[in-house]
Amino acid sequence: MKIKIGLLGVGHLGTIHLRLLKELTDDYEVVGIYDQDFERAQAKAAEFGVQAWENRDELIKAVDAVDIVTPTLAHYETAKAAMRRFKHVFIEKPVTATLEEAHSLQALAREADVKVQVGHVERYNPAFLTVREMDLNPMFIEGHRLAQWNPRGTDVSVVLDLMIHDLDIVLSVVQSSIKRISASGVAVVSDSPDIANARIEFNNGAVANLTASRISLKNMRKMRLFKRDAYVAIDFLNKKTEIVNINDGQVPEGLENAVGFDAGEHPRYLSFDNPPVEPVNSIKMELAEFAAAIRDNTRTQVTLEDATAALDAAYQIVDKINSLCIV
Repeated sequence: MKIKIGLLGVGHLGTIHLRLLKELTDDYEVVGIYDQDFERAQAKAAEFGVQAWENRDELIKAVDAVDIVTPTLAHYETAKAAMRRFKHVFIEKPVTATLEEAHSLQALAREADVKVQVGHVERYNPAFLTVREMDLNPMFIEGHRLAQWNPRGTDVSVVLDLMIHDLDIVLSVVQSSIKRISASGVAVVSDSPDIANARIEFNNGAVANLTASRISLKNMRKMRLFKRDAYVAIDFLNKKTEIVNINDGQVPEGLENAVGFDAGEHPRYLSFDNPPVEPVNSIKMELAEFAAAIRDNTRTQVTLEDATAALDAAYQIVDKINSLCIV
């Protein structure tokens, strides 16, 4: 069954979504696209062979689901319009501009009984997919997300622009409520923080230390997760994963990627594993899984509740930074 879908917002990211929706021919029929800039919508419609709609609500009525890639400030009203017509919703991150809006969407989604998936695309990063099903249970996490300067996205803090990706990943693997957050940040070239650091303490004793910057000389998207007797390093940018395990006993004969060390009466060794990272298009994969959740009536991979939790943590960090009067 093909899902009739409408794309709302055809800016830079929306255009990528449109191309991928057109490629997912077994999953979707693109009924049309809408953008507040109708001339832009018409140009994209001609380029991709779809229909441009002048009226957003008429397009929503004509489809089974919508893909919302509008500016964040329009997320809430757009999603609300779709849910009130019982349409399934894919919505880009951050899910809404405020926590109140996110909680309101949760209630609307429950009332309408529709599927909602939020575009926290790093959940589909090939490097993370290699360990997504592992029992990670990390007790310490260190993350660095650094980006070269780009004016796009500077209408919000770097916490909402970049760090929120890592917040979602951390919350998905720690599986514990937040106990305490401390943070600092500085606005350098924009009116909101361009570099920020946050320390997040969880009730199960886990700690995450995250840094995000959009004024770096080079791009970096790395995360390291430490647990008892193991260490996992994820390079989201270069799509690489390394797993280091601490094992009891001598290095097994023939095991090349291992190093023994003296641990008194109990010899131990480190084993190094670089699991194969299968190349995937992360956005295409999340859109395909959204279609599968609708068809099979299953839980979406990144739910409204997940996205709201990440947004809540992000705003706690922003509030901590603002309270220091650094911005």
